[in-house]
Amino acid sequence: MHTYPEGSYPHQELTKRIIACAIEVHRTLGPGLLEHFYTRALAIEMGEAGLRFEQERLFNVHYKGHPIGRHPADFDVEERVLVEAKAVEQLAPKHIAIAQSYSKASRRSVLLLLNFDEFSLKDGIRRLVFTGDRT
Repeated sequence: MHTYPEGSYPHQELTKRIIACAIEVHRTLGPGLLEHFYTRALAIEMGEAGLRFEQERLFNVHYKGHPIGRHPADFDVEERVLVEAKAVEQLAPKHIAIAQSYSKASRRSVLLLLNFDEFSLKDGIRRLVFTGDRT
Protein backbone atom coordinates (compact mmCIF):
# COMPACT_ATOMS: atom_id res chain seq x y z
CA MET A 1 0.00 0.00 0.00
CA HIS A 2 1.29 3.45 -0.85
CA THR A 3 0.51 6.62 1.08
CA TYR A 4 -0.24 9.71 -1.02
CA PRO A 5 -0.37 13.26 0.28
CA GLU A 6 -3.94 14.58 0.50
CA GLY A 7 -5.11 15.61 -2.92
CA SER A 8 -2.63 13.64 -5.01
CA TYR A 9 -3.94 10.08 -5.08
CA PRO A 10 -5.45 8.42 -8.18
CA HIS A 11 -9.15 8.99 -8.96
CA GLN A 12 -9.36 11.82 -6.45
CA GLU A 13 -12.41 13.51 -8.00
CA LEU A 14 -14.34 10.25 -8.21
CA THR A 15 -13.57 9.36 -4.59
CA LYS A 16 -14.73 12.82 -3.52
CA ARG A 17 -18.07 12.25 -5.25
CA ILE A 18 -18.46 8.84 -3.61
CA ILE A 19 -17.58 10.27 -0.18
CA ALA A 20 -20.15 13.04 -0.66
CA CYS A 21 -22.78 10.35 -1.27
CA ALA A 22 -21.65 8.44 1.83
CA ILE A 23 -21.78 11.60 3.95
CA GLU A 24 -25.36 12.22 2.82
CA VAL A 25 -26.30 8.64 3.75
CA HIS A 26 -24.67 9.01 7.16
CA ARG A 27 -26.23 12.43 7.72
CA THR A 28 -29.66 10.97 6.98
CA LEU A 29 -29.43 7.59 8.72
CA GLY A 30 -26.80 8.23 11.40
CA PRO A 31 -24.74 5.48 13.03
CA GLY A 32 -26.10 2.33 14.63
CA LEU A 33 -27.78 0.42 11.80
CA LEU A 34 -26.73 -2.82 10.18
CA GLU A 35 -24.36 -2.67 7.23
CA HIS A 36 -26.92 -3.68 4.61
CA PHE A 37 -29.01 -0.57 5.29
CA TYR A 38 -26.01 1.63 4.50
CA THR A 39 -25.15 -0.26 1.31
CA ARG A 40 -28.74 -0.01 0.09
CA ALA A 41 -28.89 3.71 0.86
CA LEU A 42 -25.46 4.31 -0.70
CA ALA A 43 -26.63 2.60 -3.90
CA ILE A 44 -29.61 4.97 -4.04
CA GLU A 45 -27.46 8.01 -3.34
CA MET A 46 -24.76 7.12 -5.90
CA GLY A 47 -27.45 6.42 -8.51
CA GLU A 48 -29.01 9.83 -7.88
CA ALA A 49 -25.55 11.40 -8.21
CA GLY A 50 -25.17 9.85 -11.66
CA LEU A 51 -22.36 7.48 -10.72
CA ARG A 52 -22.09 4.22 -12.65
CA PHE A 53 -21.55 1.26 -10.34
CA GLU A 54 -22.09 -2.42 -9.93
CA GLN A 55 -23.17 -3.67 -6.52
CA GLU A 56 -21.88 -7.00 -5.15
CA ARG A 57 -19.55 -7.34 -8.13
CA LEU A 58 -17.81 -10.70 -8.22
CA PHE A 59 -14.10 -10.85 -9.05
CA ASN A 60 -12.14 -14.00 -9.84
CA VAL A 61 -9.55 -15.12 -7.30
CA HIS A 62 -6.51 -17.05 -8.51
CA TYR A 63 -3.94 -19.19 -6.76
CA LYS A 64 -0.70 -19.66 -8.71
CA GLY A 65 -2.56 -18.94 -11.92
CA HIS A 66 -5.48 -21.25 -11.13
CA PRO A 67 -8.99 -19.89 -10.57
CA ILE A 68 -10.24 -20.87 -7.12
CA GLY A 69 -13.45 -18.90 -6.78
CA ARG A 70 -15.04 -15.48 -6.84
CA HIS A 71 -14.81 -12.66 -4.31
CA PRO A 72 -17.60 -10.02 -4.00
CA ALA A 73 -17.00 -6.31 -3.47
CA ASP A 74 -19.77 -4.04 -2.17
CA PHE A 75 -19.41 -1.58 -5.06
CA ASP A 76 -17.27 -1.24 -8.16
CA VAL A 77 -17.72 2.43 -9.08
CA GLU A 78 -17.01 3.55 -12.64
CA GLU A 79 -14.80 0.44 -12.97
CA ARG A 80 -12.09 2.41 -11.17
CA VAL A 81 -12.80 2.53 -7.42
CA LEU A 82 -13.97 -0.18 -5.06
CA VAL A 83 -16.13 0.78 -2.10
CA GLU A 84 -16.54 -1.37 0.98
CA ALA A 85 -19.13 -0.33 3.55
CA LYS A 86 -18.80 -1.41 7.17
CA ALA A 87 -20.84 -0.81 10.30
CA VAL A 88 -18.39 -1.79 13.03
CA GLU A 89 -17.30 -0.21 16.29
CA GLN A 90 -13.83 0.42 14.88
CA LEU A 91 -11.98 -0.43 11.69
CA ALA A 92 -9.29 -3.01 12.44
CA PRO A 93 -6.13 -4.09 10.60
CA LYS A 94 -8.05 -7.11 9.30
CA HIS A 95 -10.40 -4.75 7.43
CA ILE A 96 -7.37 -3.27 5.63
CA ALA A 97 -6.10 -6.79 4.84
CA ILE A 98 -9.51 -7.78 3.46
CA ALA A 99 -9.58 -4.57 1.40
CA GLN A 100 -6.20 -5.47 -0.03
CA SER A 101 -7.54 -8.87 -1.09
CA TYR A 102 -10.47 -7.14 -2.82
CA SER A 103 -8.05 -4.85 -4.58
CA LYS A 104 -5.87 -7.70 -5.75
CA ALA A 105 -8.79 -9.80 -7.01
CA SER A 106 -10.38 -6.84 -8.80
CA ARG A 107 -7.16 -5.29 -10.12
CA ARG A 108 -8.43 -1.96 -8.79
CA SER A 109 -5.77 0.05 -7.01
CA VAL A 110 -8.10 2.52 -5.22
CA LEU A 111 -10.50 1.43 -2.50
CA LEU A 112 -12.69 3.41 -0.13
CA LEU A 113 -13.38 1.73 3.18
CA LEU A 114 -16.35 3.44 4.86
CA ASN A 115 -17.34 2.75 8.46
CA PHE A 116 -20.86 4.08 8.95
CA ASP A 117 -20.89 3.26 12.67
CA GLU A 118 -18.71 6.26 13.54
CA PHE A 119 -20.33 9.29 15.19
CA SER A 120 -18.79 11.41 12.41
CA LEU A 121 -18.33 9.61 9.10
CA LYS A 122 -15.11 11.51 8.40
CA ASP A 123 -13.54 9.43 11.20
CA GLY A 124 -14.63 6.26 9.40
CA ILE A 125 -13.26 7.00 5.91
CA ARG A 126 -10.11 5.26 4.73
CA ARG A 127 -8.83 5.96 1.23
CA LEU A 128 -6.55 3.09 0.29
CA VAL A 129 -4.26 2.99 -2.73
CA PHE A 130 -2.59 -0.35 -3.33
CA THR A 131 0.48 -0.81 -5.48
CA GLY A 132 2.50 -3.81 -6.47
CA ASP A 133 1.64 -7.24 -7.83
CA ARG A 134 -1.91 -7.44 -9.13
CA THR A 135 -1.78 -11.04 -10.39
